[in-house]
Amino acid sequence: MEGQRQLEPHRGGMILALGILGLLVCAVLGIIAWVLGNKDLEAMRMGIMDPSGRDLTQAGKICGMIASILLIVAAVGCLIALFFGVLSAATVGH
Repeated sequence: MEGQRQLEPHRGGMILALGILGLLVCAVLGIIAWVLGNKDLEAMRMGIMDPSGRDLTQAGKICGMIASILLIVAAVGCLIALFFGVLSAATVGH
């Protein structure tokens, strides 16, 4: 054991929780889950982090990606609705 390097503990459970909360409560948490998931999966690939949490980390990252995409779609939808609202208000006034 003396020659072996100590691996960082995985954060799979935390990343999964952030991903799920990103889907259900606040999409910004999904962005955090996506970023942390990418970072941790890379650390696992490099042999720096305990790989036993790979599945949890991957699931949290995917939930985070979905939450982020839904946030972007909602933001674009709001901008389109705002544009058409302003456009219709401008045409009604004339």
